[in-house]
Amino acid sequence: MEEKKNQKENPTSFLDTTTPKVTGIGGIFFCSDNPNETKEWYTKNLGIKINDWGSSSFESRSIDNPDKINSLQWKPFKSGDEYFSPSKKDFMINYQVQNIEAFVNKLKENGVTILDNITAYDGIGKFVHIMDVEGNKIELWEPED
Repeated sequence: MEEKKNQKENPTSFLDTTTPKVTGIGGIFFCSDNPNETKEWYTKNLGIKINDWGSSSFESRSIDNPDKINSLQWKPFKSGDEYFSPSKKDFMINYQVQNIEAFVNKLKENGVTILDNITAYDGIGKFVHIMDVEGNKIELWEPED
């Protein structure tokens, strides 16, 4: 009973699944002059295995739902790849979020630059891209349940 009371008083609790917010890191993407060589180096020296999509998946369990498996994607891209545009930086962080539609509305109200529309991919989830105050492109991802 006390836990439910605390959850109502603190809607940003990890038990809350409706408040639009970041819930974790979904991916780390960076530029490389030679992505294939970079992937080989990371595989050989750090044991990072590359999957069929050219990335690596680090899996973990949700603290509030141990049956749920989370995935963090890691991937080097070719330097200058348009996927990072309009950012001038050579990295991009993918944040895992909940309630992406309400989140985007909140960001719009706050004057945040939204780069595209929310796009859904079967078996993966919903994505949208924004710019932060420093000009870094950020990818927001709501995983499919």
